[in-house]
Amino acid sequence: MSNLFSNTAEILLLLFLTITFLQSGIDKILDWRGNLDWLTGHFSKSIFKGMVPGLLGIVLVMEMLSGILAGVGTFQFIVDGESSYGFYGAFLSAITLLMLLLGQRIAKDYAGAQTIVVYLIPTLFLLYLMQ
Repeated sequence: MSNLFSNTAEILLLLFLTITFLQSGIDKILDWRGNLDWLTGHFSKSIFKGMVPGLLGIVLVMEMLSGILAGVGTFQFIVDGESSYGFYGAFLSAITLLMLLLGQRIAKDYAGAQTIVVYLIPTLFLLYLMQ
């Protein structure tokens, strides 16, 4: 129980990433067609227009890996007081968010890019705490 209290910030931030990425990945699995249709329109005037299905698959894999590693890392922090899985989850989360940020910027969706930064800031803070 002492690990829970001595690593509260890390555990809460890992839970944040777990919820964020697992929910997003599961949504893509359950509504692949809806996500694909929306993103195809979103990127219709960009260099990514012919690559949307493949890129969506890559983002799905990255989100699921990020969420799973962050979730496992949460439990590892509670049990051991440190978390290599959590660090890798946070690192993959940051890479995933940078990929999403690039996509929003390429699509010229600057408001969407700003939203990604809101997720990137606590992720980078978590990486800083875990180094």
